[in-house]
Amino acid sequence: MTGPKATKAELWLQLGPAIAAAIIAPLYARSLPVEWTPLQLGLIAFLGLDMVGGVLTNATATAKRWYHRPGQGWRQHFAFVCLHLVHILLVALVLRSGDWGFFGGVSAYLLMASLVIVRSHRYLQRPIALGLYGLALLGDRYWLTPTPGLEWLLPFLFLKLLVSHLVPEETDRPTASQSTPPKI
Repeated sequence: MTGPKATKAELWLQLGPAIAAAIIAPLYARSLPVEWTPLQLGLIAFLGLDMVGGVLTNATATAKRWYHRPGQGWRQHFAFVCLHLVHILLVALVLRSGDWGFFGGVSAYLLMASLVIVRSHRYLQRPIALGLYGLALLGDRYWLTPTPGLEWLLPFLFLKLLVSHLVPEETDRPTASQSTPPKI
């Protein structure tokens, strides 16, 4: 997941904060007036580890080169995003008492935004990803009811996937023959 030949500095940057998040996230949740089960606290710890570690890992040059190497096209990137629907499902079931509206809305936006990014010209992917991330933040803030103890989750999830993972390290300006967007 870190990409081959990750430096020691990259590994420390990825693992240290991720482990800290796995400890701090459930401690924060326990500070709230909510009766948590061990399963819920374990899920919160896992999500802290995966989200913080994922944002940082996917932002490293080594991981960018690995995930955007030849043979890794939009389908592979979209499949990686689709795997994270399990995270949203677990939150909806375990922490939001079967909130299917949450699952459907967050999943639909994540998939739509991801497809827009991966099917855009490479040189436009970063600004498109940042714009769609900004919309996700607004939706999280003004449309959704926060999940107690996980108010940080959706900003980190969308940052990890839309900005850190889907956007390549280097982008190229289009040639005249690349002036139309690729077809889905």
